[in-house]
Amino acid sequence: MSIQYYDDIIIGGGKAGKTLAPALVADGRKTALVERSLNMIGGGCINLACIPTKTMVASANVANTVRNSAAYGIKANAPTVDLADVIWRKRTVVQSMREMNLHNLETALGHELIIGTGRFVASKTIEVTTHEGNTQLLSAERLFINTGTRPLIPSVPGLTETGFLTSESIMELDQLPEHLLVLGSGYIGLEFAQMFRRFGCRVTVIGQNEQILSQQDPDIAIAVQTLLERDGIEFLLKAKVLRVECSGNETILQIQVADRPLTLQGSHFLVAVGRAPNTDSLDLATAGVATDTRGFIQVNEYLETNIPGIWALGDINGGPQYTHVSLDDYRIVKANLIDGGNRSTHKRLVPSCLFIDPELAHVGLTETEARQQGYAIRVVKLDASAIPRAKTLGQTDGLLKAIMDAETGRILGCSLLCHQAGEVISTVQMVMQAQMPYTVLRDGVLTHPTMTEGLNMLFSKL
Repeated sequence: MSIQYYDDIIIGGGKAGKTLAPALVADGRKTALVERSLNMIGGGCINLACIPTKTMVASANVANTVRNSAAYGIKANAPTVDLADVIWRKRTVVQSMREMNLHNLETALGHELIIGTGRFVASKTIEVTTHEGNTQLLSAERLFINTGTRPLIPSVPGLTETGFLTSESIMELDQLPEHLLVLGSGYIGLEFAQMFRRFGCRVTVIGQNEQILSQQDPDIAIAVQTLLERDGIEFLLKAKVLRVECSGNETILQIQVADRPLTLQGSHFLVAVGRAPNTDSLDLATAGVATDTRGFIQVNEYLETNIPGIWALGDINGGPQYTHVSLDDYRIVKANLIDGGNRSTHKRLVPSCLFIDPELAHVGLTETEARQQGYAIRVVKLDASAIPRAKTLGQTDGLLKAIMDAETGRILGCSLLCHQAGEVISTVQMVMQAQMPYTVLRDGVLTHPTMTEGLNMLFSKL
């Protein structure tokens, strides 16, 4: 079989890969992008994760607003959720973004956008197999792996035989669950839990740790759980699923909660315990590319693997699994390979947002992490109900928290559980990146009345 030679090959068209490909072409490099399916053009964020989930979250929030409209002096009938229409809206948003990405890639790459599954047959050569079973060999001086992740499925007796939902299949349901059981109390599990509760379903969340959101400080996690419980979501923590069974259309879980056995029954079972890397079909061992015990590709601060000329970008390299991190991975590679720079992941400040209502946004260190790292710290908190804009919106739930270095006055970390927290956290992040003291936010003239004005109030408490 003849080999087609390129300067660069990108395997996987997630945020980093799809952005890098046109940049390499513009730099005069002969570049191929291999994507496994036309339905995955644009990557997991657009097709399976951020975009479809947040589109459905928006529908759930509308249902909740209608349900509580009387509090605003508006009389409305109780909402009727048409899940088929919710799914149709989600598909429409996804399809429009997928088509936009396909147009951009075809414009930049033409026939060098190759639809098929790639695997290594040598250190710099891959075999690509199409859905029709045709194969071709591609080789390049440089390769970039950007194949992303998929739902992690735990080894639980009876799980495979009984059947279950993942973060992908739950967005294709044709009817609302009567009682949704959610295994996992992290970002994925909680977003779907509140979404389907607001669609009118009974929801029970099963978490293995003592608190939900195990990476957060206990006070923030408790505040989130309290709000979700007020929504009517039930929680079982310190729980382990021992076995999954079925009876008719019902799923039955045999659970151990602390030291007591418990049987839990529901109509649908969502497994949301994390993500697994899409590396098993790549035959990385053939190329000599090293992975960790979970299968994620190991990279240095420049995103280089142990094999010269091979990089791993986005979720696949085991870093924070956010689209904005994948985009920054692209920036690092572009800066170093095209622009002659020296950029790395060192001290990269990465924000996050949990898109429940109210949102939970975070950047930097938690209080627990700051103390563990030996900082002398000052901690400040503010109830969201104190913010004038929150009062006008009727969005008074939540807690704002910041951790400062007691010696320098710089902000070490911040958690915002409040309306529009995902937007407000960016203001805190910019001050942190500029290495300015918290007084910049305390004394800044911020627009009134906005949620960002709450930062004036938060830091004035010091």
